[in-house]
Amino acid sequence: MSEIVTIVDHQNRVVGAVPRAEMRARRLPHRASFVFVFRADGRLLVQRRTMTKDIWPGWYDLAAGGVVLAGEEYEASARREAYEELGVDGAELRGGVEFWFEDESVQVWGKAYFCLWEGQPRLQASEVEAVEEWGRGDLLRAREQGLRVTPDSWAALEHLQHTGLMEPLI
Repeated sequence: MSEIVTIVDHQNRVVGAVPRAEMRARRLPHRASFVFVFRADGRLLVQRRTMTKDIWPGWYDLAAGGVVLAGEEYEASARREAYEELGVDGAELRGGVEFWFEDESVQVWGKAYFCLWEGQPRLQASEVEAVEEWGRGDLLRAREQGLRVTPDSWAALEHLQHTGLMEPLI
């Protein structure tokens, strides 16, 4: 069964809901949640996406997250995705920074959160191939070397960084 995704306009007002495949095929504006999962020492859990993902297969993803389903709120989506993808449970989500991102692949209103979590990742095999822990230097190298990192997760991280909320971490 296909996921039914919330569709929004360019002012982030809900205008409908369609199956995920239709949203991708028509590049419809939608909502997505992003959760940056940090260790207490500032290392970030970075996912390597599976080759079966419908967008950016095999790329690194700086955040757990995904599309907001019809009838779902951003924070509920963030908690669901962090749990499904990495097994993150019970972590306090902070941030909640809303932003617009658009490129040739997507149009999305995102909401970015972060959390501290010391648990052992439990990967969702259908979506996450592997997880690495990156420090600040790794993020800089990824940018400098042009590693294939999902562009929406870079945008989400930059919006969170501009708030200053993550200062001790990154």
